[in-house]
Amino acid sequence: MKRSITLVAGSEQTRDTLVKQLKEYLSDMVSINSYATETGIDQMIKDDLVILSSEAIRNDLLELKLLDTTCEIIVAKRIVSYDFIDKIVLLPPNTDVLLVNDDPESTYETIEILNSIGIDNLNYIPYYPGTKENIKQVHIAITPGEVDKIPAFIEKTYDIGARIMDFTTITKILNRLDILHQKAGIFSQKYLEKIINIAKRLSNSTNKILELNKHLHLVIDGLNDGLLVYSKNGNISVFNENLKKLLKVPYTKIIGKSVKNIVYNKNLLEFLMDKDAVEGKIFELNNLEVFVNKFYLAQEDSVIAVFKSVKETMETNEKLRRELIHKGFYAKYTFEDIIGESEKINRVKRIGKKLAVSDLTILIEGESGTGKELFSSAIHMQSKRKKGPFLAVNFSALPDELIESELFGYEEGAFTGAKKGGKAGLFEQADGGTIFLDEIGDISLKVQARLLRVLQEKEVMRIGGTKIKLIDVRIIAATNKDLVKMVKEKKFREDLYYRLKMGYIHLPPLRERKIDIPKLMDYFIKVETTEDIKISHNTMNELLKYDWYGNVRELKNTLTYMLAVREGINLNLKDIPDKGFFHGIIPDEGTYIQKQIEIDLNEEQRYILEKIYLLNKNGQIVGREKLSKETIGTKYEMTKYQMRSRLESLEKMGLIIKNRGKHGTQLTQNGKEFLMAFVAGYGL
Repeated sequence: MKRSITLVAGSEQTRDTLVKQLKEYLSDMVSINSYATETGIDQMIKDDLVILSSEAIRNDLLELKLLDTTCEIIVAKRIVSYDFIDKIVLLPPNTDVLLVNDDPESTYETIEILNSIGIDNLNYIPYYPGTKENIKQVHIAITPGEVDKIPAFIEKTYDIGARIMDFTTITKILNRLDILHQKAGIFSQKYLEKIINIAKRLSNSTNKILELNKHLHLVIDGLNDGLLVYSKNGNISVFNENLKKLLKVPYTKIIGKSVKNIVYNKNLLEFLMDKDAVEGKIFELNNLEVFVNKFYLAQEDSVIAVFKSVKETMETNEKLRRELIHKGFYAKYTFEDIIGESEKINRVKRIGKKLAVSDLTILIEGESGTGKELFSSAIHMQSKRKKGPFLAVNFSALPDELIESELFGYEEGAFTGAKKGGKAGLFEQADGGTIFLDEIGDISLKVQARLLRVLQEKEVMRIGGTKIKLIDVRIIAATNKDLVKMVKEKKFREDLYYRLKMGYIHLPPLRERKIDIPKLMDYFIKVETTEDIKISHNTMNELLKYDWYGNVRELKNTLTYMLAVREGINLNLKDIPDKGFFHGIIPDEGTYIQKQIEIDLNEEQRYILEKIYLLNKNGQIVGREKLSKETIGTKYEMTKYQMRSRLESLEKMGLIIKNRGKHGTQLTQNGKEFLMAFVAGYGL
């Protein structure tokens, strides 16, 4: 005669799952009756063996007086079904998930089971009918069959099925029915089959992921564009091969590094870290113009940046054609980019906007770091020439012998080393647009005379040429020198001075508009990091005490330092640099005044000093040949013979010392101090 057993579970789904499990081992040897308390029970539960799905079911039946306690009773111990475990083991570590079940006891029990079997890398948040916790920020739910209890805001559900009876419970049932010796082989075989099946599914899933990742890497590395993906803190998660070539990155392992340690182009870095910058921009990277566009992935809290070679896309992209007229000569800033709310800066902006709509030549005067190029760019973008090219040339960066050829161009054979076919000068290239002549006070009287002719006649002639070319160029000049004094000393042409000063703007130093410092600091924080950094009240008050003789440039460098040394999300007094950081600045009755550094170098000389410093720092022996090779492909390119004359000049100034043998050329202490002062941006 067949023996009979009765199973009682809470829900219909649990009952069906457990009955199915029992039939795997008992087949037709035992008659199985089953009930679910959720559908109601109206008779006494008794049988040869009664199996209850939980202690809670036993208590419910006892309370209803529907359980015959004289029967043999087994309260099942239950575990997560291995048939569905592979659904959740591949979730990323530390993922927040709701663990949804029908009551508190079973919810916490399920969490405990998952942790005990090794799936302990998820952040389980218990949820059951009546839960009052605010968990709307969670998007994933795991449930052992209680799908109907999952809240509506959940986006992804993993149903791992009702929990099944564990190994010890099945063994106990078989033993009570006195058939353990008959079913032991089948029992162990089925248990092993389940483990093998789950292992196969996990292996297949892992292999598919590996294949998919491999395929994605091939696709990403095969893109013609550079691709960069990074977090709000700048940590890189994707960096394809084409971007390595564009940026000439020597590292093999880039993933996990910070963008700041890979990207050295200042303007590009500011663009990448500015969460409010939405329009793409063009940057010059290793003598190649690159259009960079980016967009934010809110769900992943990441940024994707795409780098396109302008040379390859310009012919088919009219927007780029307008933005990049020739070799990256475009205006980067508008008046909206000029930060400040003081009356002084607003007045200058009003004047600049009025002058912009005219076609007058403009002279901008102001100390170093006040934003002369920023204003010239904004004027161009406000003018009728905004669709034309915008060229900026810094006279202090060019040796006198190169200024004429750069400005006016030259014909083939005009001098030794002239390119075949000649070269158009900057005035020709700026035709229809604006040319910004920075540090105008540094040009020689000879160049001043030629420049005056351009202003008067609107025409140029290349060096070695015979043809006069008409040009349509607006000139904006800038200087931090006292041109009136230079005119009196016969160092600057009076007629050129008045030609340049048809329109005039004087930029106020930062110490005269300290009210703008908080806004400037907020802006610089925004472009340096996507974190919500605040400046304490005391810290801001202390910063307002400085006179900032290095102007906005000095302020920005100080902020960059403070962000680097901070310990929390706020900037405090202890983050302000020591006085030694403000190189060349000495205290005087509670204020700061700048000690003048009498050495005046052009940009090329500063470039050589910086190269010597960096090469020495990397343990390399520096000589004229090495330095000459370093300049290849840059705007400072020169032969080793030219380099020799530059080094001799720097040695006479006491900035370098040329050694023979293993030491090579090195900076003197004066050279190091001068370079550090320049890097810090104080008055140079």
